[in-house]
Order: sequence, then structure tokens, then C-alpha cells
Amino acid sequence: MGATVLYMSMSVDGFITGPNVADENGLGDGGMRLHEWVFPPEGPVNTQIVGEFMSTGAVLAGRGTFEPANGWHGDHHDGVPIWVISRRERPQWTRDMDAVQYTDDLETAFRDAKAAAGDKNVLVHGASTAQRAIVAGLLDELEIHLVPVLFGVGRLLFEHLGVGQRQLERVRVLEGEGGVTHLRYRILR
Repeated sequence: MGATVLYMSMSVDGFITGPNVADENGLGDGGMRLHEWVFPPEGPVNTQIVGEFMSTGAVLAGRGTFEPANGWHGDHHDGVPIWVISRRERPQWTRDMDAVQYTDDLETAFRDAKAAAGDKNVLVHGASTAQRAIVAGLLDELEIHLVPVLFGVGRLLFEHLGVGQRQLERVRVLEGEGGVTHLRYRILR
């Protein structure tokens, strides 16, 4: 069975968005800077990383990531199933998105996404979802795309983990093109 892997671009000072995040400004002011290495990926390392997360067997995201991205129009990649973690009712505009399932049950979503992905990994999106999954022991790995920028303000990736250290094992470090560094860690239990 594959792993659950958070793929997240982050500033050197730990932010995953700029300030002023809203539904119509999902990455906040200047937040697109964190994803410039992806659109389009340039060079062999960045292309490899994009290929890896675009070959996962399922996607699990928080509502705050999914909805501002217009639900990726119902297809994040290759028609894989998408679980959206939300306490709110599924919006009407997503009703025709057959691959999308809304749930408020984090553990069930992780279990079902892993089963659907089979031997492939599950791509996890969203800071709140990642934080809750780390606390619950459901997230297996972190793939942090460290972008050489300081935001100073915005949404922090690891701000609600509670008390206590969590040990990580470094799996790899790759120098991407455009200054991005791809860091992969296994979360030790």
C-alpha cells in the first residue's frame, strides 16, 4: 500500500500563503510565488517532482484548499478520486464532480483514499488537513518544496500541532531549478 504524503510549497519562514487569504484569493497576496516552480516545471528535478505528485492514486484535501481551486474542475489528475475534508455541506457546484467525495471524518477519508490508491501514494493538500492528520498519526510523509522567499505573514504550515516533538527521518533532498529545494521526510511513530 502506498503512503499518505503531504506535498506543500512553503516559504523559508514557514508560510504556505501570503496575507489576505479569501475564497477568491486562495493563496493570499503574493502567494503564487510559492508555486512558480510548478507552472510549468522547468528542468529535470522540478519535472520529476511534479511527475511524482501527478502520479498519485488519490487526493485528500481540505475544503479551504479544494474550493478556492475550483475543485480542480473535478479532476486533480488522471481522474483519481478526491476526498474533501469539510464540516460544511457539499456545495451545489460540486454535485456533478463524480470523483469528489465530501466527508467530515478524517480517519475514514484517509483509510478510503489509501484503499483507492492501492500501491500508489495519496497526495495530501491543505495545512489544516495536514496538521490534523499529523496529530492523529495518519500522515506518513512530508514533501516540502522550500521556496527562497520570506513572507513574514500569511498562513503557517505547522502552527497547530499541539505540544510534543515529532521525529522525522530525512528521505531525500533535491536541489530544484529556480532555487526551490525539495525536502522529503518520513514521520516516525
